Amino acid sequence: MHENKTLLSPKTIEIIEHWKTKYPEKEKRSAVIAALTATQEQNHGYLTTELMDAVAEYLDLPKIWVYEVATFYDMYDIKPAGKHKIRVCTNISCMLRGSDEITTHLKNKLGIDFNETTPDDLFTLKEAECLAACTGAPMMQVDLDYHENLSAEKVDQIIDELTRVNSKCN
Repeated sequence: MHENKTLLSPKTIEIIEHWKTKYPEKEKRSAVIAALTATQEQNHGYLTTELMDAVAEYLDLPKIWVYEVATFYDMYDIKPAGKHKIRVCTNISCMLRGSDEITTHLKNKLGIDFNETTPDDLFTLKEAECLAACTGAPMMQVDLDYHENLSAEKVDQIIDELTRVNSKCN
């Protein structure tokens, strides 16, 4: 076993193996997205170069192929992120229904810009090109949950609840 492969947890390897079975051997590159997702989850929400190298080695792929996927898709972070990732859709459907106002409100409420994390490491704010929920525009994704038909008041309720819950945990 190579050194990089030991960076992947047994659970991550199990997930990668599951996804590898879904594709022909010569198409194992198709498992990169699932492998990176599992690896990021294993590492508390972000990918390091070493972890991306481990994925490339495990799948026997050139490192650049893995880096390209990790840096292209906005669902991956290559630096530490907050406990909660907020992704605001700014595509045309959401923009036409007020995502600019939602974005401005979120930036002011959290005191950060896109691709930044609050000083308490609770929230990271990201822009999403499209989250495929156009009928519920404007919308945002917080962790794995979609929040649609947003207003400033609804955003405040979501952020305040997450802040309250997390302050009880500390």
